[in-house]
Amino acid sequence: MALTNTQYDEIMRSYQERQLARQHLIAARRQEVAAKDPSLNDIEGEIAHLSVQKARRLLAGDENALSGLKEEIAALSARRTALLLSLGYPADYFDPPYFCADCKDTGYIGSERCHCLKQASIDLIYAQSNLNSILNSENFSHFCLDYYGKDVFEADSDISSYAAAQNALQKCRQFVQNFGSVFDNLLLFGSTGVGKTFLSHCIAKELLDSGYSVIYFSAQQLFEQLADSTFGRTTADRPGYRDVLDCDLLIIDDLGTEMSNSFTTSQFFVCLNERLLHRKPTLISTNLDLQDIASVYSERVFSRIIQSFSLLHLFGRDIRVQKATFSCQPKGTML
Repeated sequence: MALTNTQYDEIMRSYQERQLARQHLIAARRQEVAAKDPSLNDIEGEIAHLSVQKARRLLAGDENALSGLKEEIAALSARRTALLLSLGYPADYFDPPYFCADCKDTGYIGSERCHCLKQASIDLIYAQSNLNSILNSENFSHFCLDYYGKDVFEADSDISSYAAAQNALQKCRQFVQNFGSVFDNLLLFGSTGVGKTFLSHCIAKELLDSGYSVIYFSAQQLFEQLADSTFGRTTADRPGYRDVLDCDLLIIDDLGTEMSNSFTTSQFFVCLNERLLHRKPTLISTNLDLQDIASVYSERVFSRIIQSFSLLHLFGRDIRVQKATFSCQPKGTML
């Protein structure tokens, strides 16, 4: 998941282009206004002269220079604003908005990466993994309850496949609606082909569209990333490993399909525990049942999941088989 140098440079070039475009826009607007009223140039010249003059005084140890500078520049700025208004321009005509006001289109707030840079990194990975195209079709608008039978029950249960899916869908929607205000984690478990990954995609799209940072890994990809960071094959100060721990939502798909060993077990616990401690939500989908999770990943992992995750069980006929078998798609409840 870590960005290569080329990918990182590509993203940072876009920030440089934004800054340059904003500077050109401001320069063009100044020329436009000055053409209508050349006195703007006099005001701008006075502001520049004052700034240089006061900077020299500050360097010389004059502690009152800064306050005096602020007052004089404020007066000149007021004149400039009055000029703009008199010509029919808005007061902030020379201060066009940034794409991201928090970092002023630099990508960094101090030494920390801004949320927009984190999201740009994730968006690039999504684009290159083709997940964006998947989310165009696998979202809440295309989730169909007709694939779940009202006459399909599990042993010793009076809850139908349809009712279980309906409940899971409702809980996933609530998860999205409450995201950011209510801390929760989701475990989607059940047999192959019952919609666990589809629901994960639904949640991912909603949160990405709302501006949250979402990282989506298959279990195998996740453990490869954790191994890379552990053995020094990536750098933690670049987008990648820290995003696994810090992103708004981490989605781990198909847990149990990776090669399981003591390393994956310990790293899985560290990842889960770190995110729980910092109240960062995690969504896991798996074909394993609850007892299998305990036996494969240890009682410690199982305990964290039972205590901190909402458990959503899906079961029924394999949807992929249904789609392959029938030429037409169900036309019932689409949510």
